[in-house]
Amino acid sequence: MPHKLRRLLAGACLVAAPLLYVAGLVVDPALRAGDAADGAYGRHPGQVSVSAALLHWSWVLLVPGIIGMIHLVRRRAVLFGHVAGAVALLGVVNFSALMLGDFFYARLEADLGTAEGDRLADAAFAAGGALWGFQVPGFLGLLGVLLLGLTLAYDRQVPWWAPPAMVAGMLAGPVYPIGMIAGSLLYIAGAGVIGVRMLRMSDAEWAQAPSGNVAVTV
Repeated sequence: MPHKLRRLLAGACLVAAPLLYVAGLVVDPALRAGDAADGAYGRHPGQVSVSAALLHWSWVLLVPGIIGMIHLVRRRAVLFGHVAGAVALLGVVNFSALMLGDFFYARLEADLGTAEGDRLADAAFAAGGALWGFQVPGFLGLLGVLLLGLTLAYDRQVPWWAPPAMVAGMLAGPVYPIGMIAGSLLYIAGAGVIGVRMLRMSDAEWAQAPSGNVAVTV
């Protein structure tokens, strides 16, 4: 793949991923319901389908963005940055897989009622090892994203505030309503500034290790 295409793909994905993430949260009927969230998936299975699909693709699009971030780790803490990037990649794909569970919760709640549907879905997740097989690796992946971003900040490739804002936004986003508002802004700003930095780079900057100090541009 040509350098320009890889650069544009990575940058565009980092810009698009938080937008899809926020859209998926907004569409989620349980988050919007607040205190009335019990049984919301069974009452609105169509909205759940849209929300889960958007969230799934938000995690998928993050993968090319992370690969682009790894590519930029070239001068300082190179080994550390690549290990952090590998953890990030292996982690975030687990969150993508977890989105499939929303479809099961919605269908089971709609057909069997909230109590029985949730019981069966919870039992299925427990039997499948969702906690240690998907959730824990997923959160380790977010730690990897943070450390990878801080490696780029240490190399003066991105602002220091961007990686913490990016990860804090992911974590705070599902907390309705204040967390969703603040988290959405943080995630969009943190990932966006890194993505735009990639989009503004020249092909030579992207392909070769830069010489001298690299000023952070937004």
